[in-house]
Amino acid sequence: MNNRRPFIAGNWKMYKTCAEAVETAKTLTGLVSDVKNVDVMIAPPFTALSQVHEAIKESSVMLGAQNIFWEKEGAYTGEISPGMIASAGCRYVIIGHSERRQFFGETDLSVNKKIRAAINNSLAPVFCVGETEKERDGKDTFNILDKQLKMGLEGFSPGDLERMILAYEPVWAIGTGKTATSAQAQEVHRFLRNLIENLFGKKIAGSVRILYGGSVKPENIGELMSMPDIDGALVGGASLNAEKFAEIIKYK
Repeated sequence: MNNRRPFIAGNWKMYKTCAEAVETAKTLTGLVSDVKNVDVMIAPPFTALSQVHEAIKESSVMLGAQNIFWEKEGAYTGEISPGMIASAGCRYVIIGHSERRQFFGETDLSVNKKIRAAINNSLAPVFCVGETEKERDGKDTFNILDKQLKMGLEGFSPGDLERMILAYEPVWAIGTGKTATSAQAQEVHRFLRNLIENLFGKKIAGSVRILYGGSVKPENIGELMSMPDIDGALVGGASLNAEKFAEIIKYK
C-alpha cells in the first residue's frame, strides 16, 4: 500500500444548466458528508462554477474547471483565464482532456502552456494523457504516453509538480462502456510513474497521484483502486448522477 490519498474527480463535460448543477452538487455533498479518507472534486461547466462553489463551500467537495487559457487577459473571445477560474472558487483545472485534443485542436504544446498557467496561478492541474484505440491496437500506447507526458511537462521542475495530478484516460474507453482491465490500467500507471521518476526524481514519482479515467462505474472502481499505482479516478458519465458518483467515492 502507498500513502497517497485517493482522489475522485467528476468531469461533468457539457451537461447541466446552472440550476441542475447546483442541485446535483448539493445532493452530492449530502451523500458524501461522512467521507473523510478521499479527496473529491467536481468540474461543472464554466457557467455554473460560481453557483456550485457557493453550494459546496461548507463541504469537503472541491471545485475544478474543465479547461483554461494561458493568458492573463486580452482579446481572446470565448476563453477563460486562470484568474477567472480561481475567482469562481476553483482549486483544480482539467488540462489536455482527450476531447479537447480531439475536437478543439489541443496539442502537447498548448497543454504545456496551460499547465504552466495553472501552476503560476496556484491552480492544481489535472493533466490528462491517453491513447486512442488505433494507437493501442498498433502497440503504440507507451510511445504516445511518453511523448504526451514529456512534452506536456517540458521545462518544469520537480517543485512545480508537487500539486499536479496525472490522469490516464484510454480514449477507447471513454463513454464506450469499455474499460481497461485492472491489470492493463496498472501496467500503464506503473509506466507513467516510472517515467515521472526518470524525469523528476523518486520523491515526486512517489507522491504524484495518478487517476484512471475511462468508463469508471460503481461496479469496477473497487478493483481498479486495489492496484498499487492507481490513486483515484476521473469519472465522466457516472459523475452526473449524484447517487452513482457517491457510490464510486465510497468504494471502500
